[in-house]
Amino acid sequence: MKKLILMAQLMVFALALFSGCATMHTWPDDERSAENKMVVIQEKIGSGLKTGALTPDQSQMFLATLKGIRTDYEGIRDKEVSRDNWNSLHGRLDVLGEEIDRALVRTPRTEESRSGDRIITLQRRIDDGKISERVPLAERKGFQARLDSIRRDYMRMTEEGRYATNEERIDISRRLDSLETDLNRFR
Repeated sequence: MKKLILMAQLMVFALALFSGCATMHTWPDDERSAENKMVVIQEKIGSGLKTGALTPDQSQMFLATLKGIRTDYEGIRDKEVSRDNWNSLHGRLDVLGEEIDRALVRTPRTEESRSGDRIITLQRRIDDGKISERVPLAERKGFQARLDSIRRDYMRMTEEGRYATNEERIDISRRLDSLETDLNRFR
C-alpha cells in the first residue's frame, strides 16, 4: 500500500514538473505578433491625432497605456515564460486597439469644431505672449483684434439652426492660418 501511495505521489510530482517545463519557453511568434500590434496601435494614435479625430489628451492617454504594455512586453521578450503571460499581453493590446477604434469612431471632428479649437489655442498663445512679454504691445493688440473679429464671424457662422457655407468655413480657416503664421514669428 505504501508503495502504491509513493508511486502515485511520484507520478503527480513528475507530471507537475513535466507540464511546468513544457509550458515555460520562448514564444517568438507571440513576440512578433505583439510587436506588430504595438506598431499598428501607435500608427492609429498618430493618424488620429493628425486628423483631429483624437484630442491631444486622448492620444497621450493611449500612448501612456501603450508604454505600460510595451514595458511589460520588454520584461517577457526573449525569456522563458508561460503562455498565459503572452495571452494576457495580447489581450491588453486588443483591448487598447478596440478603445482607440471606438474613440476614432465616436469623435468625428467637423471643420467648425477644429476652428473653435484653433481659436482657443490662438487665444492662449496671445495671452502667453502677453505674460512672457515676447510679443510687443502694439503687435499683441493687433493680434487680439484680428482674433476677436474671427471669433465674432465664427460665432455668427455657428449660430443655432444656421448652416455655414463652405466659403465661410474656408475663410475662417484661412484667417486663422494667417494669424497663426504671424504669431509664429514671436516664438
